[in-house]
Amino acid sequence: MAGWIVAAVFLWRTSVPKLQLDGLDPHRYFSAELLARAHHYGNGERVLWLLGRLATFATLGVLVWRLPRLARVIGLGRVSTAIVLGMVVVTSLWFVGLPFSIAELWWQHRYGLGPFGVGSWFASQWALLPARAIFALAAISLVVALAVRFPRRWWLPAATAVVALATLLAFASGWLASAGTYRLPADLRADAARIETAEHVHPPVRALKVSSWTNEPNAFTVGFGPSTHVVVWNTMLDGRFTRAEVDVVMAHELGHARSRHVLKDIGWYALVMFPIALGVAFVTRRRGGLRNPANLPLAILVVTALQLASLPLLNAVSRRYEAEADWRSLVATKDTTAARGLFVQFVPTTLEEPDPPGWDYVFLENHPTIAQRLAMVAAFRSAQASRAGP
Repeated sequence: MAGWIVAAVFLWRTSVPKLQLDGLDPHRYFSAELLARAHHYGNGERVLWLLGRLATFATLGVLVWRLPRLARVIGLGRVSTAIVLGMVVVTSLWFVGLPFSIAELWWQHRYGLGPFGVGSWFASQWALLPARAIFALAAISLVVALAVRFPRRWWLPAATAVVALATLLAFASGWLASAGTYRLPADLRADAARIETAEHVHPPVRALKVSSWTNEPNAFTVGFGPSTHVVVWNTMLDGRFTRAEVDVVMAHELGHARSRHVLKDIGWYALVMFPIALGVAFVTRRRGGLRNPANLPLAILVVTALQLASLPLLNAVSRRYEAEADWRSLVATKDTTAARGLFVQFVPTTLEEPDPPGWDYVFLENHPTIAQRLAMVAAFRSAQASRAGP
């Protein structure tokens, strides 16, 4: 426990100074009509999220009830039986979640955030499915094999193996997620090189076409070490954002790379995975543990429930890291006007609520709110003015 606390304290630290970011009134920046529209859109997203979680748990409940019978008649070894059951669970959850994903795509289209391009969206999701399925089945195989080998303490090596797999996937994702990207325009390439020098990191910065299925702007940093890539969606480059605002986004993503947030996220994944594995061992122990592959659906149900319970912590961590990337972006660009313009423009282009309800903030928001981001810009500008003197 002491080691867990020390690691958590170390990972929790960021370079952001202590700032007061709450209390900003969104009406200073946004019209009442826009705020109402964002709230209505957010309500729909929240309903879809809740229904999706209910459908997931209902599906797992049915599988916990039905699949043990299948395990008894498969007639394969423990690991092979677990792989078959794992394929059934993974496939079932994917199909159950599909209608909610399509409904969310339609909801975005209804509010003008993108075309209802199910085919294009499905192709983008399908490209990610093999890697996720391989990860899930490899994790299941390792966990069951280790449970057979270490009946009482299997959860320790099993959690270690799953974290190692997640690390490998995060590393490979740096190249996988950048597939299909293309070079930025020359002016932005020059800006990226300048910002990389300021941030002391030099990963490739590329663009990705997503406008066939969404109009929402976004960018992300993926991979670590030599696989690190920054990817900017082409919806950031369609004229709705100024060059300076795009520079702020690139600086934000390069800030993630400088702060090694991907590796730190893996550290948090490890801190959460070990208690989850212990929870699975405790719940399944009286049924024979995971040495009995018939307990696999129950184990996945427990993992899903504990992951949901850990969301507030993981979202809080993510918000801290996103705030650090915002701060590094401000330090690198020193352009508070562009940063403010970017965050203001995020509301009409994404319908993100500047100040969402409390439970939404805890369970769904992995970024600081728009109000908090605007407050950070104001705080940085005040600090600049103070340093400049009279």
